Amino acid sequence: MSSPAMQKRAPATAMMLVLTGIAMLSGFLVVLTDQLTAPLIAENQRLAIEAAVSKVIPGSVSHRQFLLSEGKLLPFKKGEAGQTIHAGYDAHGRLLGIAAETGAQGYAGMIYLLYGYEPSCECIRGIKVLKMAETPGLGDKIMSDPEFQTNFDALDARLDSRQTALLHPIVTVKHGSKQQSWEVDAISGATISSKAVGKALNLSAQKLLPQLKPLIPELEAMGK
Repeated sequence: MSSPAMQKRAPATAMMLVLTGIAMLSGFLVVLTDQLTAPLIAENQRLAIEAAVSKVIPGSVSHRQFLLSEGKLLPFKKGEAGQTIHAGYDAHGRLLGIAAETGAQGYAGMIYLLYGYEPSCECIRGIKVLKMAETPGLGDKIMSDPEFQTNFDALDARLDSRQTALLHPIVTVKHGSKQQSWEVDAISGATISSKAVGKALNLSAQKLLPQLKPLIPELEAMGK
Protein backbone atom coordinates (compact mmCIF):
# COMPACT_ATOMS: atom_id res chain seq x y z
CA MET A 1 0.00 0.00 0.00
CA SER A 2 1.52 3.36 -1.04
CA SER A 3 2.11 6.09 1.47
CA PRO A 4 0.44 9.53 1.22
CA ALA A 5 3.86 11.02 0.27
CA MET A 6 4.19 8.61 -2.66
CA GLN A 7 0.63 9.37 -3.80
CA LYS A 8 1.43 13.12 -3.86
CA ARG A 9 4.68 12.52 -5.69
CA ALA A 10 3.04 10.47 -8.45
CA PRO A 11 0.69 13.23 -9.73
CA ALA A 12 3.53 15.75 -9.56
CA THR A 13 5.75 13.47 -11.63
CA ALA A 14 2.99 12.96 -14.18
CA MET A 15 2.43 16.71 -14.43
CA MET A 16 6.14 17.31 -15.01
CA LEU A 17 6.15 14.70 -17.78
CA VAL A 18 3.13 16.34 -19.42
CA LEU A 19 4.69 19.82 -19.21
CA THR A 20 7.98 18.51 -20.58
CA GLY A 21 6.13 16.87 -23.46
CA ILE A 22 4.24 20.09 -24.23
CA ALA A 23 7.49 22.10 -24.18
CA MET A 24 9.20 19.64 -26.53
CA LEU A 25 6.23 19.65 -28.90
CA SER A 26 6.10 23.45 -28.88
CA GLY A 27 9.82 23.65 -29.65
CA PHE A 28 9.44 21.15 -32.47
CA LEU A 29 6.54 23.13 -33.98
CA VAL A 30 8.51 26.39 -33.80
CA VAL A 31 11.50 24.80 -35.58
CA LEU A 32 9.23 23.16 -38.16
CA THR A 33 7.39 26.42 -38.85
CA ASP A 34 10.70 28.25 -39.26
CA GLN A 35 11.99 25.63 -41.69
CA LEU A 36 8.79 25.70 -43.74
CA THR A 37 8.50 29.50 -43.92
CA ALA A 38 12.20 30.40 -44.33
CA PRO A 39 12.32 29.63 -48.08
CA LEU A 40 9.12 31.65 -48.67
CA ILE A 41 10.46 34.61 -46.69
CA ALA A 42 13.77 34.46 -48.55
CA GLU A 43 11.99 34.35 -51.92
CA ASN A 44 9.79 37.32 -50.99
CA GLN A 45 12.88 39.26 -49.94
CA ARG A 46 14.59 38.39 -53.22
CA LEU A 47 11.60 39.58 -55.24
CA ALA A 48 11.42 42.81 -53.21
CA ILE A 49 15.10 43.53 -53.87
CA GLU A 50 14.66 42.74 -57.58
CA ALA A 51 11.79 45.23 -57.79
CA ALA A 52 13.83 47.84 -55.91
CA VAL A 53 16.83 47.37 -58.21
CA SER A 54 14.60 47.85 -61.25
CA LYS A 55 13.35 51.12 -59.76
CA VAL A 56 16.75 52.61 -58.95
CA ILE A 57 18.35 51.45 -62.22
CA PRO A 58 15.78 52.64 -64.77
CA GLY A 59 15.55 50.51 -67.90
CA SER A 60 17.35 47.49 -66.48
CA VAL A 61 15.86 44.12 -67.42
CA SER A 62 18.43 41.78 -65.87
CA HIS A 63 20.44 41.98 -62.68
CA ARG A 64 23.52 40.26 -61.31
CA GLN A 65 24.66 40.19 -57.69
CA PHE A 66 28.31 40.52 -56.69
CA LEU A 67 30.43 40.96 -53.60
CA LEU A 68 32.93 43.79 -53.47
CA SER A 69 35.75 42.76 -51.16
CA GLU A 70 39.17 44.39 -50.80
CA GLY A 71 38.87 46.04 -54.18
CA LYS A 72 37.93 42.81 -55.96
CA LEU A 73 34.69 41.76 -57.60
CA LEU A 74 33.56 38.32 -56.43
CA PRO A 75 30.54 36.09 -57.17
CA PHE A 76 27.83 36.66 -54.57
CA LYS A 77 27.69 34.06 -51.82
CA LYS A 78 25.33 34.52 -48.90
CA GLY A 79 27.11 34.92 -45.58
CA GLU A 80 30.50 35.88 -47.01
CA ALA A 81 32.13 39.18 -46.07
CA GLY A 82 31.97 42.11 -48.47
CA GLN A 83 29.70 44.82 -49.86
CA THR A 84 26.79 43.41 -51.86
CA ILE A 85 26.14 45.24 -55.12
CA HIS A 86 23.58 44.68 -57.89
CA ALA A 87 24.56 45.35 -61.50
CA GLY A 88 21.69 46.21 -63.85
CA TYR A 89 21.82 45.53 -67.60
CA ASP A 90 19.55 46.37 -70.52
CA ALA A 91 18.18 43.84 -73.04
CA HIS A 92 21.48 43.95 -74.97
CA GLY A 93 23.66 43.32 -71.93
CA ARG A 94 24.80 46.93 -71.60
CA LEU A 95 25.59 48.01 -68.04
CA LEU A 96 23.13 50.69 -66.97
CA GLY A 97 23.98 51.06 -63.31
CA ILE A 98 24.90 49.60 -59.96
CA ALA A 99 22.67 49.44 -56.90
CA ALA A 100 23.79 49.22 -53.29
CA GLU A 101 22.19 49.30 -49.87
CA THR A 102 22.88 51.90 -47.19
CA GLY A 103 21.27 53.35 -44.09
CA ALA A 104 21.34 56.07 -41.44
CA GLN A 105 19.52 57.05 -38.27
CA GLY A 106 16.26 58.88 -38.90
CA TYR A 107 13.80 60.46 -36.47
CA ALA A 108 12.16 57.26 -35.20
CA GLY A 109 14.81 54.69 -36.08
CA MET A 110 17.15 53.53 -38.81
CA ILE A 111 16.24 54.24 -42.42
CA TYR A 112 17.46 51.57 -44.85
CA LEU A 113 17.45 52.24 -48.56
CA LEU A 114 18.74 51.06 -51.92
CA TYR A 115 20.22 53.55 -54.37
CA GLY A 116 21.26 53.33 -57.98
CA TYR A 117 24.51 54.74 -59.39
CA GLU A 118 24.93 55.36 -63.12
CA PRO A 119 28.60 55.28 -64.23
CA SER A 120 28.00 57.20 -67.48
CA CYS A 121 26.90 60.35 -65.66
CA GLU A 122 28.63 59.58 -62.34
CA CYS A 123 25.37 60.28 -60.59
CA ILE A 124 22.74 58.69 -58.38
CA ARG A 125 19.62 57.95 -60.43
CA GLY A 126 17.14 56.84 -57.80
CA ILE A 127 16.47 55.60 -54.28
CA LYS A 128 14.06 53.08 -52.78
CA VAL A 129 13.35 52.95 -49.05
CA LEU A 130 13.56 49.32 -47.91
CA LYS A 131 12.70 49.71 -44.23
CA MET A 132 11.95 52.53 -41.81
CA ALA A 133 9.81 53.56 -38.85
CA GLU A 134 9.34 57.27 -39.57
CA THR A 135 6.24 59.23 -38.54
CA PRO A 136 3.29 58.60 -40.91
CA GLY A 137 2.41 61.73 -42.87
CA LEU A 138 5.74 63.41 -42.10
CA GLY A 139 8.98 61.44 -42.18
CA ASP A 140 7.54 58.72 -44.36
CA LYS A 141 7.14 61.28 -47.15
CA ILE A 142 10.70 60.42 -48.19
CA MET A 143 9.13 57.39 -49.89
CA SER A 144 6.41 59.14 -51.83
CA ASP A 145 6.95 62.89 -52.11
CA PRO A 146 7.42 63.55 -55.88
CA GLU A 147 9.45 66.72 -55.34
CA PHE A 148 11.81 64.97 -52.95
CA GLN A 149 12.28 62.10 -55.40
CA THR A 150 13.45 64.52 -58.11
CA ASN A 151 16.60 65.04 -56.00
CA PHE A 152 17.72 61.68 -57.32
CA ASP A 153 17.08 62.16 -61.02
CA ALA A 154 20.80 62.92 -61.39
CA LEU A 155 22.38 63.57 -57.98
CA ASP A 156 26.05 64.45 -58.51
CA ALA A 157 28.37 61.67 -57.31
CA ARG A 158 31.57 62.49 -59.21
CA LEU A 159 34.92 61.55 -57.70
CA ASP A 160 37.76 63.99 -57.07
CA SER A 161 40.94 64.07 -59.17
CA ARG A 162 42.58 61.42 -56.98
CA GLN A 163 39.54 59.15 -57.33
CA THR A 164 39.54 58.57 -53.57
CA ALA A 165 36.43 60.49 -52.45
CA LEU A 166 33.45 62.40 -53.80
CA LEU A 167 34.33 65.69 -55.45
CA HIS A 168 31.41 67.24 -53.53
CA PRO A 169 30.00 65.49 -50.44
CA ILE A 170 26.28 64.81 -50.69
CA VAL A 171 24.46 67.09 -48.24
CA THR A 172 20.85 67.80 -47.37
CA VAL A 173 19.84 71.47 -47.36
CA LYS A 174 16.83 73.36 -46.08
CA HIS A 175 13.71 73.00 -48.20
CA GLY A 176 13.76 75.42 -51.13
CA SER A 177 17.45 76.33 -50.81
CA LYS A 178 19.01 73.73 -53.13
CA GLN A 179 21.43 75.33 -55.60
CA GLN A 180 23.92 72.57 -56.42
CA SER A 181 23.51 69.18 -58.09
CA TRP A 182 25.04 67.36 -55.11
CA GLU A 183 22.53 68.83 -52.66
CA VAL A 184 19.36 67.11 -51.45
CA ASP A 185 16.42 69.47 -51.00
CA ALA A 186 14.75 68.49 -47.70
CA ILE A 187 11.03 67.96 -47.22
CA SER A 188 9.44 70.72 -45.15
CA GLY A 189 8.42 69.21 -41.80
CA ALA A 190 10.55 66.12 -42.32
CA THR A 191 14.04 67.57 -42.14
CA ILE A 192 15.51 64.84 -39.92
CA SER A 193 14.31 62.06 -42.23
CA SER A 194 15.54 63.98 -45.28
CA LYS A 195 18.96 64.50 -43.68
CA ALA A 196 19.17 60.80 -42.90
CA VAL A 197 18.75 60.00 -46.60
CA GLY A 198 21.49 62.47 -47.58
CA LYS A 199 23.80 61.16 -44.86
CA ALA A 200 23.23 57.53 -45.85
CA LEU A 201 23.99 58.26 -49.51
CA ASN A 202 27.09 60.26 -48.71
CA LEU A 203 28.53 57.67 -46.30
CA SER A 204 28.03 54.86 -48.78
CA ALA A 205 29.13 56.70 -51.91
CA GLN A 206 32.29 58.05 -50.27
CA LYS A 207 33.37 54.49 -49.45
CA LEU A 208 31.90 52.47 -52.31
CA LEU A 209 32.45 54.53 -55.45
CA PRO A 210 36.27 54.86 -55.23
CA GLN A 211 36.43 51.04 -55.03
CA LEU A 212 33.80 50.54 -57.69
CA LYS A 213 35.00 52.85 -60.45
CA PRO A 214 38.08 50.79 -61.48
CA LEU A 215 35.81 47.74 -61.71
CA ILE A 216 33.30 49.26 -64.14
CA PRO A 217 34.94 47.70 -67.25
CA GLU A 218 34.76 44.29 -65.56
CA LEU A 219 31.10 44.78 -64.73
CA GLU A 220 30.43 45.89 -68.31
CA ALA A 221 32.03 42.72 -69.65
CA MET A 222 29.86 40.59 -67.37
CA GLY A 223 26.75 41.57 -69.35
CA LYS A 224 28.12 40.55 -72.76
